[in-house]
Amino acid sequence: MARTALTLGLAGLALVHAAPAASWLPVVRRRLPRLAGEGHGDHVALTFDDGPDPDSTPRFLDELRRLDCRATFFVVGETLTRHPDVGRRIVADGHEIAVHGWRHRYALLARPGRVTAEIGRTADLVAAVTGAEPVWYRPPYGVLSAEALAAARRHRLRPVLWTAWGRDWTRSASPASVLATLAPGVRGGATILLHDCDHTSAPGAWRSALGALPELVARCRSAGLRVGPLRDHGLR
Repeated sequence: MARTALTLGLAGLALVHAAPAASWLPVVRRRLPRLAGEGHGDHVALTFDDGPDPDSTPRFLDELRRLDCRATFFVVGETLTRHPDVGRRIVADGHEIAVHGWRHRYALLARPGRVTAEIGRTADLVAAVTGAEPVWYRPPYGVLSAEALAAARRHRLRPVLWTAWGRDWTRSASPASVLATLAPGVRGGATILLHDCDHTSAPGAWRSALGALPELVARCRSAGLRVGPLRDHGLR
């Protein structure tokens, strides 16, 4: 991920830090745990970014159905326009659908007003295509600008990041590497970030997340933790 800045204007707190997203997440967790995705102590929120994709997303939906597990899918608007049937299936299968932006690009590089318009456009599209009003917003690369925060409020969206990720976007990722990377962060209250497509990842990298999914869910359940979407995570 490229070096960039993060500006958070929540509750009068401003954090500006030039670093990849991963390095400022510990600061967010300490000062804004709900923004980071810290939820109920007996629940793990399972989230996927960057879809929908007609080749990979249905495979995740099939596996989640087999596991009797629900999740939250953060979708990209321009992709949802091309594959509305996949978006509709996400909701029909009982999952939560949320806003990831119209295109997958840094909010801080956008001209003034563009992020606001694109968040609203994506939220409207999600509702029109699926009949479900989105609740959550996660910015591409986890980079929140002041404009993005204001736009999320305007469109009644809750910004949320993550507490653990599997680094499943790299060419060298495998189910084993995803599980090993996630292991320290798999605990009650965690919000897990995985990817259901290779929209911004190495080609085919999504297979590492899909392959890790059964064991990830099994480990959570064996620890007495519920696994589900953000709507059940107690962040509101």
